[in-house]
Amino acid sequence: MIIPGLAHRGDPRKFPENTLASFRAAIERSFSYLELDVNLTKDGIPVVIHDPTINRTTNGTGKVYDYTWEELQQFDAGHGERIPLLLDVLQLAKGRAIVDIELKQNGDWYPGMERAVWDAIKQSGMEEQVVVTSFDHYAILRMRELALALELGLVIYGATPSIFPLMEQLKAKYLAVKYIYLTEDYVQLCESKGIQVIAWTIDDEASMRAFRARFPNVLVCTNELERWSQCVRDSSVSFE
Repeated sequence: MIIPGLAHRGDPRKFPENTLASFRAAIERSFSYLELDVNLTKDGIPVVIHDPTINRTTNGTGKVYDYTWEELQQFDAGHGERIPLLLDVLQLAKGRAIVDIELKQNGDWYPGMERAVWDAIKQSGMEEQVVVTSFDHYAILRMRELALALELGLVIYGATPSIFPLMEQLKAKYLAVKYIYLTEDYVQLCESKGIQVIAWTIDDEASMRAFRARFPNVLVCTNELERWSQCVRDSSVSFE
């Protein structure tokens, strides 16, 4: 059974987040989407790590962009895993899951990031199996300039109708919203506009079950893959 939802940084409760082991586990759990984060190295290579520094998730210190790709390989990202290339994760997921690539762009923090990510997508042959998202909406505007047919999405905190004109301009299909702000009216409005809503990030069982019953078509982003999988299975039985 395919589990409709986003595996947040892979399967981070079982494996180090944003590593190949974590993404492999999420694929084995049959999640429809993998969610990951991209920063850029000193030599302009997109790598999969959430923070702008390596301090929290590796045994090293410093900013990601202060290291070349080769230099980053000296650091342990947990259980012997290394910070992966975006290209490596895309190749792992090809034909097995859609990949939500969240650009950790901040203004002009990473010049050339959008081009580098687009190049990795093309190199992997994953043009039709990815969606590129970001809190930095200018980064998504730049992605649209590079790739007219690529699936794009915007990440926001609270639900707001002010986002719809930009969604239309971008021809963006996905909108990721912090789940506590979603209402029936807002979700119905999004659905009427052909927007796929993503709810981030739900981890406790009670909220999962209530949300699944209330919004069955919204994609849930979660760290608790086993818990969400069981919730989906239980709700599928109840709908039969």
